[in-house]
Amino acid sequence: MQRRFLILLFSLFVLGALTACGSQSKEDVVKKLEKQSEEMAGYKTEANMKMSTGKEEQKYNIQVWHKKEDFYRVKLQNDKDEKGSQIILKNDSGVYVLTPALNKSFKFQSEWPQNTSQPYLYASLLNDIKADSEAEFSASENYFVFKTKTNYQNNKSLPYQEIYFDKKSYHPVMVKVFDQDMNALVEVQFANFSKDDSMKKEDFDVDKNMAMDTSEAPVANMEGEELAEVLYPQETFGAELADEREVKTEDGKRVIMNYSGDKNFTLVQEKAEVQAASAQYSVQVNGDPVQLWDGVFAAYEHNRLEWNHNGTTYQLASNELTQDEMVAVASSINNGTMSK
Repeated sequence: MQRRFLILLFSLFVLGALTACGSQSKEDVVKKLEKQSEEMAGYKTEANMKMSTGKEEQKYNIQVWHKKEDFYRVKLQNDKDEKGSQIILKNDSGVYVLTPALNKSFKFQSEWPQNTSQPYLYASLLNDIKADSEAEFSASENYFVFKTKTNYQNNKSLPYQEIYFDKKSYHPVMVKVFDQDMNALVEVQFANFSKDDSMKKEDFDVDKNMAMDTSEAPVANMEGEELAEVLYPQETFGAELADEREVKTEDGKRVIMNYSGDKNFTLVQEKAEVQAASAQYSVQVNGDPVQLWDGVFAAYEHNRLEWNHNGTTYQLASNELTQDEMVAVASSINNGTMSK
């Protein structure tokens, strides 16, 4: 009798333990994620991002620093771009897109990253979860998984995402972003996510971040190069190339293309100019940093889009194309479009 009682007592204990372990609801997990976010003075993480939104898969190495409340440093390095990295910087004076290899920066008065989804930022993932009242939740042996809607301002073709958090640490592990047909076109794998309370405001200073490693020195990488390949957009919204002309410049050539149709636009390509270290080139933009579909950040202002990619500066201008349409045209240039 005593043995049966002990067996029954043990069974109830095991059942209770299993129930307790499996009783984490979506609300419980969200509260713990919120608590962790509130308690973190900062964090650092590295991630690998794969993007299959174009003809060729793009891979990025990403380094993220975040200091509470609103300081961000995101360094993106495309493994096929030998001309250096981009750094997205947010400090108490604004938002910046830096291209250290060109000694060039854009400054924005912007709400980034609060105004758009960012699959490699902890706070952005948490905001997407909280914003979606229909978010799905599940738990596997190792992960908590959320399926939510996204909030990409310039890419409505990626409406869904799955977010994986480690069940022990509640740190992000992986994010998959899907198209309407649930094809995973973007995947972010996190590594070395760690809380960090040692960062100072100076770590997010523009000049400090413009000071590159010698291995990224612009003169060594880009001196003497010319615009080697002219690229053409795949997406033109029905417009056709009406004329193309080449203009000689001090650094080589500038190619100007005019597209005509229901939505006219002009595309300019030229070799990216490296600014002297003593003459840092900064542009004030009354708009937001815009992320193209292959991860490259561009500056949008007054119906004009400008970005740097693989040693080339691009400018796209149109009075007919919307901002979303301009992003689509620009993305189709970067995404593996070969020259004619």
